[in-house]
Amino acid sequence: MAGAITRGVLFVHSSPRALCPHMEWAAGNVLGEPVSLQWTEQPAAPGLFRAEYSWSGPAGTGSRLASSLRGWTHLRYEVTEEASTGTDGSRWSHTPELGIFHAATDVHGNVVIPEDRVRAALEFAADPRRMRDELHLALGQAWDDELEPFRYAGAGAPVRWLHRVG
Repeated sequence: MAGAITRGVLFVHSSPRALCPHMEWAAGNVLGEPVSLQWTEQPAAPGLFRAEYSWSGPAGTGSRLASSLRGWTHLRYEVTEEASTGTDGSRWSHTPELGIFHAATDVHGNVVIPEDRVRAALEFAADPRRMRDELHLALGQAWDDELEPFRYAGAGAPVRWLHRVG
């Protein structure tokens, strides 16, 4: 692996059983190693399954993971990538209804809105509702609203160990 190494997490919030092995194959193809996910039932959507996978790889791996799953309209997923030397962190969110959303993130995982998006929203300052709508779009609020019940349902998922820092 050349360049900066980073890590992240693939959160599959809901997948039909038939797609589960295909998701593993797609992730393994991007990561260059076999991926075996621990699938559990998704309480927020009976009949669908959820899984999480911590990965590490060169900067840009998160983008490649999100892109490899992008055309699969029956999935709800998120991919995170931590910041690394010379690159910002990122989060990609996907829902069947909304498609994919990408945002840069800070070291704490907060969405960072680029200056141009803030300036564009300010263009609608005379119309507070429109300005709010523009900022919600920049933050990916619709994706968060749709994914939150699936995230919460995963609260009983197996423990994910954090990487030791320092």
